[in-house]
Amino acid sequence: MEKTTPMFASARIPYGTWGSSFFPAWQMSALAEVNIGQFAGEAMNRIMGIRKVPISVLEYLIIGSTVPWHWKFWTAQLVSSCMDHRIPGYHMEQACATGLQAVILAAAEVQSGSNDVVGVLTFDRTSDSPVGVFPERRAYERTMALSDVWDNFGFDPATGNAMITCAGIAARKHKTDRKEVDEVAFYRYEQYFKAKASGFLDRVLVPFDVLNIQGRFLGRIDSDAGVRQLTLDGLRAMHELDTCVTAGTQTHASDGMATLLVTNKERAREISPRPEIDIQIVAKTEVRTLPSLMPEAPALAVKKLLDRTGLAMADMAVVKNHNPFAVNDVIFAKLLEYDWRKMNTTGCPLVWGHPQGPTLARVLIEALEEAVSLGGGYVLIFGCAAGDVGIAAIFKVADGGN
Repeated sequence: MEKTTPMFASARIPYGTWGSSFFPAWQMSALAEVNIGQFAGEAMNRIMGIRKVPISVLEYLIIGSTVPWHWKFWTAQLVSSCMDHRIPGYHMEQACATGLQAVILAAAEVQSGSNDVVGVLTFDRTSDSPVGVFPERRAYERTMALSDVWDNFGFDPATGNAMITCAGIAARKHKTDRKEVDEVAFYRYEQYFKAKASGFLDRVLVPFDVLNIQGRFLGRIDSDAGVRQLTLDGLRAMHELDTCVTAGTQTHASDGMATLLVTNKERAREISPRPEIDIQIVAKTEVRTLPSLMPEAPALAVKKLLDRTGLAMADMAVVKNHNPFAVNDVIFAKLLEYDWRKMNTTGCPLVWGHPQGPTLARVLIEALEEAVSLGGGYVLIFGCAAGDVGIAAIFKVADGGN
């Protein structure tokens, strides 16, 4: 593949047609009390209004979530009705890769010519994780109850290992240094608070007032509640839960939503407040590594992607990832021979949380906004999922105004 050949030649992401809620930690906000699908639809309507995009331009909706929510059977049709715009669509999920995969599917929809303006809406609520009851005829227990979030985090049915165990196994394989892992985590928190103080996050994050079914005020979602500043000494004093993993060097469960549009080139120019900015999807790939080596999988996916495109890490203007463990970044830096200080300059999921479905969508939105502020360039997005999966994609941002 040549450097300039895009994966979806017809698809574009119109600049300025995106937004995300803040991601409050689980059980710390009014989002713990609402139907997250309904909230996401209403929130997308408000975001598009703020961005001055008529909701009527949407032709199709792809929603992505991983945690069951009430009336999930009705998927995109219900959510679009909550958006006050009745359009067709469907639901997809791929664990923590959901946010990025939903964008790729939307681009394929545009590339095929089926629709010209596709909405991507990702969301999840880890608070009050639903419990499912499953008849299991092949097991000694005829009925099994599964707490969707915690039982899946804590048990990979293919290996029996928890996700935190994956981090420890990968840390031992790659001989990561606890001191460096703590330094990465501390640096990531510094990056987040600097971005917050600079006002950058205000360009992509939207506050919301949450009401109950009677229309009474439940609370305001205007911060990544639960995020607190950490000290390097404090991180080093924390007890290891597994090799190189502490409470401070792993992410936390949270709630939230993130949305953007994918259109063809002509519609992008019509809808975007800055039509001179052109955003393309260059390439995407996925890999599976050996079982329970999830933190190394993103690095392997990026290596594969760079080989396919002929690009190098030095070509990337913005590098941002989904990093549930600081170990992820240390392993990536080692395998790609890349300085981890150059990554995640505006924050990352390690710090602001892990609501699963919208995680990589917010990562992408922040990365594209950062690339525009830099005058354009290649954007590398990657992350891990489901015990041994790595996903990575490259976007190209061209600013014709500069």
